Amino acid sequence: MSITHENPEATAEGSKPCVAVVFGGRSSEHSVSLITARSVLRAIDRDTWDVVSVGISTDGAWFLYSQEELEALLDEHPMAELPVGTRRVSLPLQAGDSRLLIHDSGEHGAPMSRGRHVDAVFPLLHGPFGEDGTLQGLLELADLPYVGCGVAASAIGMDKHFMKLAFQAAGLEVGPYTVVHDRTWRTDPQGVREAVAQLGFPVFVKPARAGSSFGITRVDEPSQLDAAIATAREHDRKLVIEAGIEGREIECAVLGGHGTDEARASLPGEIEVQGHAFYDFEAKYLEEDSATLSCPARLPQDVIDTLRSAAVRAFHAVDGEGLSRCDFFVTPDHRVVINEINTMPGFTPISMYPRMWAATGIEYSALIDELITLALERPVGLR
Repeated sequence: MSITHENPEATAEGSKPCVAVVFGGRSSEHSVSLITARSVLRAIDRDTWDVVSVGISTDGAWFLYSQEELEALLDEHPMAELPVGTRRVSLPLQAGDSRLLIHDSGEHGAPMSRGRHVDAVFPLLHGPFGEDGTLQGLLELADLPYVGCGVAASAIGMDKHFMKLAFQAAGLEVGPYTVVHDRTWRTDPQGVREAVAQLGFPVFVKPARAGSSFGITRVDEPSQLDAAIATAREHDRKLVIEAGIEGREIECAVLGGHGTDEARASLPGEIEVQGHAFYDFEAKYLEEDSATLSCPARLPQDVIDTLRSAAVRAFHAVDGEGLSRCDFFVTPDHRVVINEINTMPGFTPISMYPRMWAATGIEYSALIDELITLALERPVGLR
């Protein structure tokens, strides 16, 4: 596949706010990020925003990669990886220098660099090295406003262990779980097995710091545990093992407030999964008919109110900004148990975050506008 690149100077700078849509990245969720970015690039309002699209390869190289190239790549292979482009991009890490530096070849092949002013970054990366605070820290160093949660919230929201501690500190109910560190599993595997047995089966074995259901296994009996731990450890050496909870899986989307306004929660949605033991990676991203969303969920109004309030409390518990999606269980006796928070939920055509906001009254393109506006309103640095 030949690579051509959009001209970063095609739109006069200053005519519209410039948004850098960044996608790809080094995590195992690289391909998911590309699917999300394609959806956002299709929907973003070009009459309001000037857009420059930046891809990050699996080895961490930044380069210009146009929407047309992304469309062609994904049409060829839905779970593709970005080929490394020739027009490299870097950030000048100097306060007040809100630019992308584009490294190119000038006349006679001589290297040259040019700056492109950027007003905000829309980071559409999922998983480690993008959603976990690392990219957010880089953007803070570059003095670039960006969509979504800051460094600390992103890091906490990426770690299923620490997010649970934050939820508990905020008075939210979490289900029983145990944390398995690398050293513990290598030195005392029998102690881990005994701790898991006390949770009761089934349990869900999860990498602590991976998203999109990578490496997650439902374990129904002790004989399956070691294999599930080995699968999870392929993604992260720190694991969280959660007791299965009898209840309905309910999600709620959160959108930050303007100024001193309170964050907003969407109507809660219920996921109904067909053909899968749980809401796994294939059901989320690859098989459109395997998961359906009912929004608002068919629940009593007082439970709906509790869910929306709990989603906002969880957002503030991790010091969230911009957006998040909170996942809950509602038990048969209508207890609301929080499972996790996702600080950069998917924006694919079948993703639940935009679908819940659409059901609540904010359509996809308007939601993107709102997120970018929130980013531009927010100061960089400590806040």
